[in-house]
Amino acid sequence: MTAGTPPVSDADDLRRQLLDRLQQLAPDSLDLIDESHLHVGHAGAQGGARHFRVKIVSKQFEGLGTLARHRLVYDCVRDLMPHPIHALAIEASIPPNQGLS
Repeated sequence: MTAGTPPVSDADDLRRQLLDRLQQLAPDSLDLIDESHLHVGHAGAQGGARHFRVKIVSKQFEGLGTLARHRLVYDCVRDLMPHPIHALAIEASIPPNQGLS
């Protein structure tokens, strides 16, 4: 946990914290889906670790490959992994018509 980051007390708090952190990427759209219910019994879910899917569209991804886009997203939440976030599926794209001349 980074300095000044309050502890995460429940799934709703974690969701709000993730959404707040991802605002650093100035998203045009952002959808955060808690998929933890799909991973019940999975070893990574033990102890309450959550599984999320993030769908984010941002101009900041322009000119970047998939790996670089994912790194930007992970940089926003790195200290929350592997607990309280066990897994983060990322769909990162640029706005439609972005990058076209």
